[in-house]
Amino acid sequence: MNYSQAEIKRRRKELTSVSRKMKYRVEEWITYGSVILLVTLLLMLIFGMAGAVRGMIDSTPDLAEIDILARGNASTLYDSTGQEIQTLNTDDIIQEYVSAKEIPKCVQQAFVAIEDKRFYEHHGVDMQGLIHSIYSNVTGEGRKYADSANTITQRLVQNQIFGGTGGNNFFENFCLAVQKQHLATQLEDHLDKSKILEYYLNTINLGSNIVGVQAAARRYFDKNITDVNFSEAAVLAAIAEDPSEYSPITNQEKNGRRRRNVLKNMLEEEYISEDEYEQALGDDVYLRVMNVDSSNVNSGNKTNSYYADAVVEQVMQDLKRELGYSQTEAYNALYYSGLRIFTCQESSLQKICDDVVNSDRYYPTTVRSYLSYHLKIVKDGREQEFSEVDIKNYFLEKEDKNISLYFKKTSKAKEYVRKFRKAMLGDGGLIVTEDIQLVKQPQASFVLLEQSTGKVKAIAGGRGQKAANLEINRATEWKRQPGSVLAMLSTYAPALDTAGITLGDVQDDAVYRGTGLESAVWSRQDSGYDGLVTLRNAISGSKSIPAVKTLQDISVQTGYDFLKKFGFTTIVERKENAEGNVYSDLQLKLALGELNEGVTNLQLTAAYAALANGGVYQKPRFYTKIIDKDGNVLLENNVSSRRIVKKNTAWLLTDAMKDVMEEGRGKAAAFRQIETEAAGNYAVTAENTDFWFEGYTPYYTAGIWSGADESTSQSESDYYMVLWREIMERVHRKTKKIKQAFKKPESIVRRRICSKCGNLAVHGLCDEAEGGNTVYQEYFALGTEPVKNCTCHVKYAFCRKSEGLAGEACPKDDVYYRILLQKQETAETADTKNTVAHNIGKDTCSVHTR
Repeated sequence: MNYSQAEIKRRRKELTSVSRKMKYRVEEWITYGSVILLVTLLLMLIFGMAGAVRGMIDSTPDLAEIDILARGNASTLYDSTGQEIQTLNTDDIIQEYVSAKEIPKCVQQAFVAIEDKRFYEHHGVDMQGLIHSIYSNVTGEGRKYADSANTITQRLVQNQIFGGTGGNNFFENFCLAVQKQHLATQLEDHLDKSKILEYYLNTINLGSNIVGVQAAARRYFDKNITDVNFSEAAVLAAIAEDPSEYSPITNQEKNGRRRRNVLKNMLEEEYISEDEYEQALGDDVYLRVMNVDSSNVNSGNKTNSYYADAVVEQVMQDLKRELGYSQTEAYNALYYSGLRIFTCQESSLQKICDDVVNSDRYYPTTVRSYLSYHLKIVKDGREQEFSEVDIKNYFLEKEDKNISLYFKKTSKAKEYVRKFRKAMLGDGGLIVTEDIQLVKQPQASFVLLEQSTGKVKAIAGGRGQKAANLEINRATEWKRQPGSVLAMLSTYAPALDTAGITLGDVQDDAVYRGTGLESAVWSRQDSGYDGLVTLRNAISGSKSIPAVKTLQDISVQTGYDFLKKFGFTTIVERKENAEGNVYSDLQLKLALGELNEGVTNLQLTAAYAALANGGVYQKPRFYTKIIDKDGNVLLENNVSSRRIVKKNTAWLLTDAMKDVMEEGRGKAAAFRQIETEAAGNYAVTAENTDFWFEGYTPYYTAGIWSGADESTSQSESDYYMVLWREIMERVHRKTKKIKQAFKKPESIVRRRICSKCGNLAVHGLCDEAEGGNTVYQEYFALGTEPVKNCTCHVKYAFCRKSEGLAGEACPKDDVYYRILLQKQETAETADTKNTVAHNIGKDTCSVHTR
């Protein structure tokens, strides 16, 4: 540093200069001005937000003018031509209002414990929940998490006043949140907690067209809500989050997990004791749920079609996924918001499906109906309930008669019912409810898809009278074992598309022992083994062992991954049940369609539609758009597609499946009255339990399933293929699409190959082989065709005198030639008698010597 006298004077002069002082003042003015401006802007923002919030509050409906239990207008469904086909209204809903005094404490506490722990502490708005809601919207997580922070009061306001409508962006959601919180606080000013909870528990959607806890108790436990215990209360509270996801009928495992959470929360909140908690956990509540006959709680009004049920399910799911609605919000929007829903259904094609599926003439003459029965009586002041099983046991015990519950004549079934009813009533018994249904067996389901758009044109969810709304739909929800019809998707599609395998490649149809972890022996009982077969022949003949071997070659994981791409959501990678047992579909049985949970007809048909559509999967659509009561588009169901396999792969598999219908077991499905080309595949599962046919034309893809609801065995028959053919012929005649072929891609080539090795056929060798000509024409994707000549046939000279190999001394007139198969047999097959090892010994001719 410079501390000289001159430097000190210079610095002092600089600090006291006018320019330096002016600079400091300007900087101070800028700082003060910035602070004032910032404060002003902040105040403007605060007052602006306050004004905006005030405006939002002012635009909120007046609580004094609102009936919290009022319902809105019905929603309407239209077909693809704009014609009205179904009105959804409150006539279809099962609801019974009960007061808070009739709802036991355990039910009230169960809902509070899982949905709003601080319900009795806050005044309609939970500040923790509010902060979480704002954070969720800012971070883009939106209503997915914000809704979980809503109080019961806010949920009631949302469901009953706003009708389930929600915002599509941050500002709209913020406005809705402000209005909802304002009304929630107002509601808390006007009503006590007990009344709010009463309203909520009477208006919440609990699945299967059931609204309120009383109707739910009747549906799931066949009792009044007053008689519900802790375990059952937890089941009901578990449903509320999402009645589809946590249904105690179709998703017992998920409901069970959430039920345990409900009970745990009740224990933590000291609503139940440790002993009550343990007792509830040990209760086999789901056995009682499954034993309740849903028909005894049906409203008795008209039922929707299976197609309308499917539309309702898809709309509900899309409202939740696309717009962030809760289950109850989606339900209210669907039933009370006056929506117009434009479906993909073609009414004329739907009528064809219904007429054929419900016509007994297409089913075996041995068709019978299953007796489904429910009786509730009051006798000596006590309620008693009986089912068809009780009828069977009664006649076994009283008359030593083991009756079947399948009847060819309804009069016989009714006779048994009359005798049983009389015996149960005795003297003084009174009937409370009685329901008799004779469900035709075998049952069937049918799905008709337009593969180019993914539009579901028609479905049949069963045959016979439909008993109730939103019950099991055999077309869209019923999970059954698919059998070998799955092999096309799990095995052959990935093999051709990713592994360089062709339809001309061969597998040995013989007893097979798997490798590695899957070392089981694979065999079949139905017939002998064919030996070396091409994949085309394995497909047309539905041969199981070549399918298993092919899946082993490409890996089970590859097959599983392809099924996921094809839209199958019910296959299991790894799952652990309540007993701790782990199960998985990652096994070679995937090639045979032997699954843990099965698949639905809709899933299978949509997957086959991807092959029909050149390898492009279109997500199945039941509707195209939804218009709200003001004419605005609420939701559009646009095409959602993805490529699964190459166009070449799809065409090759289609060509192979043409053989199934022209030369294989699927001949019964081949068209008789139209010239449109068709391809398809069939399956018959173990013990003839399930019959399948999945097939398509250049226009439509259709799948049929048939079997007994109770999964009993059927007599072998092709009736299901005849049903498929009859519907598809009528559909194509109706739409005037009676002559069209599948278009072959330009990159497909054709070669003459040997069916025993898959290589190029050799004239004079393969066409003269022992066992018959093995030459045929096969298609290949360009670049995958074989380039080597046949390697499996060998020409040998034999002597007629000794029938052994000809030697040098054998006269030419005694020498003849045989073309044998060069193959090492591991088990006896149709090839065995034509192999070199079987026909040639070590010695040459012993008759002619030098």
